[in-house]
Amino acid sequence: QVQAVESGGGLVQAGGSLRLSCAASGTFLTINTMGWYRQAPGKQRELVATITDGASTDYGESVKGRFTISRGNAKNTVYLQMNSLKPEDTAVYYCNFRYPPWGPSYWGQGTQVTVSS
Repeated sequence: QVQAVESGGGLVQAGGSLRLSCAASGTFLTINTMGWYRQAPGKQRELVATITDGASTDYGESVKGRFTISRGNAKNTVYLQMNSLKPEDTAVYYCNFRYPPWGPSYWGQGTQVTVSS
């Protein structure tokens, strides 16, 4: 069974850092693109960052220069290093990928990130 398993959220003060992890369990083909999205209360889900298996990245405008997405050494894992966190980064963060490449999209259960001012 394919699943996106996330970890690493929590509560941090403004200016602090957190690292999120996501592992795509139940997969054996390399996932092309893995990404992170977030949804704050009352807002639409938005792109945070994506990364391809060739390490090409894309970032949402509000996180550029502060967040870094990377692929792990273990197959089909992805990390999100979040630095200089702001209260407006408070949201539930979701891992996403499509598997197999031509197949359905999978979302993690979400991990809460709360940044206090």
